Amino acid sequence: MSPGLNSIFLEEIRSQPEVLARRLESGWAEVEEVAARIRRQRPAALLLAARGSSDHAATYAKYLFEIRNRLPVALAAPSAFTLYGSPPRLEGLAVLAISQSGASPDVAAVVEEARRQSRPAFAIVNERASRLGRAADVVVPMGAGRERSVPASKTYTASLLCLAMLSWALDPDPDFRAAIESLPCAAAAALESDAGRLAEAVEGRRLAAIGRGYHLATAQEVALKVTETSYLLAEARSVADFMHGPIAAVDPELPVLLLEAAGPARADMRRLGRRLEEQGVCVLRIGDRLRPEARSVRVRTGLPEALTPIPFAVAGQLFGEPLPYVKTT
Repeated sequence: MSPGLNSIFLEEIRSQPEVLARRLESGWAEVEEVAARIRRQRPAALLLAARGSSDHAATYAKYLFEIRNRLPVALAAPSAFTLYGSPPRLEGLAVLAISQSGASPDVAAVVEEARRQSRPAFAIVNERASRLGRAADVVVPMGAGRERSVPASKTYTASLLCLAMLSWALDPDPDFRAAIESLPCAAAAALESDAGRLAEAVEGRRLAAIGRGYHLATAQEVALKVTETSYLLAEARSVADFMHGPIAAVDPELPVLLLEAAGPARADMRRLGRRLEEQGVCVLRIGDRLRPEARSVRVRTGLPEALTPIPFAVAGQLFGEPLPYVKTT
């Protein structure tokens, strides 16, 4: 990525507190309408459709809705609807699509098929007038404005915000609502985390990003940002999956980024970190309970674990942004 393009990416990263605040100020009417329709329909599960960064948002949604709302979630295989022309029966399901542009034919086809089968279909999208926006029963706008950088930043965190708002609307709780309202401040704090300095420790052409639970999505998104900005081969894994096979391929030339949020998954992340360090691996950490050190960054969030993927994503973007300069100096 050229320095000019990367400077635009950095500008977009820095705009996220304002984008999140603007989305909150625009109101909750759309998410409350989606929640009301879901409650009326009482679907057995929610089918999510997405591509790219939005697919990572869908991973977050899977954990969010299943843990907080006890609503089963499945991820659609959009190619079944388009390439193979054999969409599944959607009886008993509600469909939620997530897309920055709303122009992906695969994602729009899932919503259009849901409408053909008389199933409720909703969309979280940045472009309301897109094919996806036109197809959905109700559109929840991201309100992020035009994404000028090829690596998405503000539309990703805006989509996570919309999902958190929908989770609250399905099961209102004053503490969770207050935490959502504080997300712009948490994103601003993440901008002060100095996560970009971790890039200096990355050598070679590979990187592993590891998370679990809510932060599997963060690992996926950080790996994509690293690949898009610096052309490293970055792969995301759940710590549980990583320990059952891929860890055998680890060597001192493979830096590993661990996403350590306070919660049930942190103990597993700590155990993995110790094991990797014993093998001489360069272990980098982003977490909310860490001591700031040369290879670790603390992101002060003050949030419940379910909302930490937003400030963690901001820190992950800051980590990926300077990598092209580090790799060429």
